[in-house]
Amino acid sequence: MADWIKKMRNFQFKGILVILVCFLLIGAILFAERSGLSYQERKKELSYLDAEELATEKDAVKALKPTCLVLMDTNQENSTIAWTQFEQIFLDMKVGVDLVDISSGEMPGNLSGYETVVVLLSDLNPLKEGVLKITDWVKAGGSAMFALTLQKDTYVSVIEQKLGIASSGYTDAMVNSIYFDKDFLIGGGQAYEITDGYESAWAVELTQRAKVYAWADDPSGVPLIWENDYGKGKFVVDNFGLCEKACRGFFAASYSLLTDVGVYPVINGSVFYLDDFPSPVPSGDGTYVKRDYGTSIADFYTNIWWPDMIALAAKHNVKYTGVMIENYEDDTDGETQRQEDVQRFQYFGNMILHQGGELGYHGYNHQPLSLPNTDYGDLLPYNTWTSLSAMEKAMKELMNFGKEMFPETEMSVYVPPSNVLSEEGRALLGSMYPQLRTIASNYFSGEFAYVQEFEVAEDGIVEQPRIISGAIIDDYMQMAALSELNMHFVNTHFMHPDDLLDEDRGAALGWEKLKQRLDEYMTWMNEAAPALRNLTGSELSGAIERYGALTVEKDITDSEVHLHLGNFYDQAYLMVRMNKGTPVRVTGGDLTQAAGNLYLLSADQEDVYIEFK
Repeated sequence: MADWIKKMRNFQFKGILVILVCFLLIGAILFAERSGLSYQERKKELSYLDAEELATEKDAVKALKPTCLVLMDTNQENSTIAWTQFEQIFLDMKVGVDLVDISSGEMPGNLSGYETVVVLLSDLNPLKEGVLKITDWVKAGGSAMFALTLQKDTYVSVIEQKLGIASSGYTDAMVNSIYFDKDFLIGGGQAYEITDGYESAWAVELTQRAKVYAWADDPSGVPLIWENDYGKGKFVVDNFGLCEKACRGFFAASYSLLTDVGVYPVINGSVFYLDDFPSPVPSGDGTYVKRDYGTSIADFYTNIWWPDMIALAAKHNVKYTGVMIENYEDDTDGETQRQEDVQRFQYFGNMILHQGGELGYHGYNHQPLSLPNTDYGDLLPYNTWTSLSAMEKAMKELMNFGKEMFPETEMSVYVPPSNVLSEEGRALLGSMYPQLRTIASNYFSGEFAYVQEFEVAEDGIVEQPRIISGAIIDDYMQMAALSELNMHFVNTHFMHPDDLLDEDRGAALGWEKLKQRLDEYMTWMNEAAPALRNLTGSELSGAIERYGALTVEKDITDSEVHLHLGNFYDQAYLMVRMNKGTPVRVTGGDLTQAAGNLYLLSADQEDVYIEFK
């Protein structure tokens, strides 16, 4: 052996030999993929928890002590809309609340039992003297947040100086974009465009003592989020006027300003889905593929699109989750036929597994799991299944086909075709297929869309909504992505290979421009949130399980905050805003700066101690 090593060291063409060995290894990999040899799935970074031992978010919240008083008025439409969002915000942040509807109830006479008060009214007149009661309580050490754009009226005029307002009028200001301070939230330091912006802010000027965190357009614009110390307490004012699901993270960030230490659980995970992948060659208009590359649709995907996607994954450390569709036939009678052209499935599926990704289910065909009682009308070009039995047969065939193609792989994630899933289809998935642990659909509403929150359902299935999609990341999706980094510290994205065949999804722009935009989005996310974990679909579900029921109790002294984590399993992540002091030592976890005084806490014990100075 020693002589052989000596000869190799003296071999003058050893550089060429190394290159030859590398090519042989690459060739072996490609041969395995094209020959249908199955890769054994890599060990998961994060696994599912035992479903029988899993606590749900709703159960956990029932045990929370109410620390926040929420005031709303059902006679004010925007107040009702706001509560719809804030109810979920507080549920996810694990904040125990008492809700008072001013239209039918009275504000408590004593506020001393609360840590915070959140006012979901733009017209404060119904509160009457309660407005002054809140300001007196803040002066004595309380913390209150006005979450909606205020209307200048009698009571607002009385307290506006206490809120940090130096001058104001009766006019509203246009909000076309929001510029967030870089130290306020993740992704700050730039402006984000508002889709269909309008005059949603109150035109005000603030005193020097008010601290501003967001402005309309740029730091010289109308203040949109600020805090102002008053006496021993603090006011936080949200003045941007947008109260919708895509803005929840901005309210969460504002709420975290109120107390000396603001804490709430987060998921910490990013997933990129490839829907309809692997699948047969997608049909569609190949005009733009032919225009730009002069090749067929099948060759474009194999030789151009997929290598580019793999390169993006390598550049940004992404692990794709591909969800498989067996065929594109429209039959819905349950008479299934096994796909015979399997080379594409095995090639692309094994490539996904080889790069660290995973595979899941999308459909036997692309017909959503809906029965004849669903009428798509002219909105969706789909058929309904003739019976529940027909849906069962289709799902059984899909799962059997998946096991035949990838026998060493466990598939647990289901993505509904076009994110459409009927009540009957959802019940079927939860009752008949114990191997299905995740449904990944839509975060936002759409035509017949199965809309989700990040949670574990009563039947133990993880609901994992996808926030954004495609390679055209428009202003609304960018704003939603920013919000969710700050609400749940999460990113979920999906795209279809046939996006390149549909003008509505950007086909006319060409793949080079779409690829560039996708690259820009991934770059933005990596730079804004370098601590965000790149996961697969099932791994993110494991993170959602650990996040869902996590509760936080905090005890603060002059030099330390003690966090006790309820329903802690093996790891947890939380956002911690240190409004008082700078952390110097952590026991039971680690802190990573996310922005300014905002930190990501990685907890490995149920009791965490943060010393600060």
